Amino acid sequence: MKEDYYDILGVSKGATAAEIKKAYRKKAIEFHPDKNPGDEKAEEMFKKAAEAYEVLGDPDKKAKYDQFGHAAFDGSQGFGGGGMNMDDIFSQFGDIFGGAFGGGGFSGFGGFGGGGQRRMKGSNLRIRVKLTLEEVANGVEKKVKVRRKLQADGVSYKTCHTCNGTGQIMKVTNTILGRMQTATTCSTCGGSGQTIDKKPADADAQGMKVVEETVSIKIPPGVEDGMQLKVSGKGNAAPGNGISGDLLVAIETLEHETLKREGDNLHYDLYISISEAVLGSSKEIDAVGGKVRIKLEPGIQSGKILRLRGKGITSLNGYGSGDLLVHVNVWTPKTLNKEQKEFFERMQGDENFTPRPEKSDKSFFEKVKDMFS
Repeated sequence: MKEDYYDILGVSKGATAAEIKKAYRKKAIEFHPDKNPGDEKAEEMFKKAAEAYEVLGDPDKKAKYDQFGHAAFDGSQGFGGGGMNMDDIFSQFGDIFGGAFGGGGFSGFGGFGGGGQRRMKGSNLRIRVKLTLEEVANGVEKKVKVRRKLQADGVSYKTCHTCNGTGQIMKVTNTILGRMQTATTCSTCGGSGQTIDKKPADADAQGMKVVEETVSIKIPPGVEDGMQLKVSGKGNAAPGNGISGDLLVAIETLEHETLKREGDNLHYDLYISISEAVLGSSKEIDAVGGKVRIKLEPGIQSGKILRLRGKGITSLNGYGSGDLLVHVNVWTPKTLNKEQKEFFERMQGDENFTPRPEKSDKSFFEKVKDMFS
């Protein structure tokens, strides 16, 4: 069993966002690798605290965790920090520390207590991927071509002459309280502590080059239109062997010809003739993964909703699948020939054709209510 995120940070389930942030900050400082060199246990606690804050520090993820626990993120969009590395931690959560770790911020192993050398992070890239309803239902692996910046071959770096590789410029000021020493990020190297020594002619000023790369994206079942997935490290690379940005994938679902999605359920409008409604019938309808055949009992009423359990969309969180709801509509012909018209005129006085709804025949509003309950 994974350890509870609230226990890791030492806060209660009712803790406020500010209390969670404060608790994470305290744990990160306590177990920071620079403060505990060579201590594998401290490093593991450092990672656990970052993983816990990644979830509890995000209102949407926290709500899912409060409802489903760790299962809320099993096999989904990379939520949870089970696969987090130090670069992820330093790049994603540095903003909450400000300058607590020296002028370089909370972005590299050299920054504790005034080091300040930073690893640069590349920018994120964004793409849109279109999916069919079948791909949404079953999950799919897509291969897309992405133009991203990578460090060009033949680039070499040297120690920054301005900050001598520290990434910081120290400034001493005389005040009435005495000499005050402050640190600012080096403007020459941007805090990385190094500048370009050599680069090929086709590289830009930072030694980067745009290349086209094929990226494989694993899309889990149950994603929704407008949802955004993240492929870590597949955005633009950063100069000086820094941290690569991420590839952000926006999901767009294509409209299906006959099926409509609502949450994890699917809806299908089935139109039948009056004779099929009276005599009963067997009909083949669309479903994800292929056709299915359903039986219509004699005397079926227009507005009847048939529920095919488990024939909908697989839940993104892995909790089963939705249903396929078949809405039965009896089609009334708009034109009749002479014989047909005479037949229905004779039937007008027949008691079998006189509406006699039973108590079990629910109204339209009751059916809608049942459908959403």
